Amino acid sequence: MSEPPPDPDQDAIELAHQLFDLARQGRTDRLVPYLDAGAPVDLTDASGNTLVMLAAYHGHADLVRELGRRGADVDRLNDRGQSPLAGAVFKGEPSVVAALLEHGADPDAGQPTARATAELFGRSDLLPPA
Repeated sequence: MSEPPPDPDQDAIELAHQLFDLARQGRTDRLVPYLDAGAPVDLTDASGNTLVMLAAYHGHADLVRELGRRGADVDRLNDRGQSPLAGAVFKGEPSVVAALLEHGADPDAGQPTARATAELFGRSDLLPPA
């Protein structure tokens, strides 16, 4: 008996999970070839987190910059209305905050906004004045 052919949908899901893991790990060197091959720069997981959101939340400024250079939406909110910038402020990641701001991230996007998050956690120094 022969094995059934691979399920292309399942293969795509597994690949997406690998890409999300690469973003969480900050593996720019491994993620970029997939983007060059056509993987969407604004790929989202089941919770609406983009590659930028995952890279930002896990403190990977170089990957955030690379995704921004490739046109990633640095303000795209996840399903909870959170922005990558608010996540970086929450985590206290100044280099990620700088990378997001370099690519036009809006400190007033999302709920709570990055500004509100900065105020709540005493990190207003991470953002430019309003």
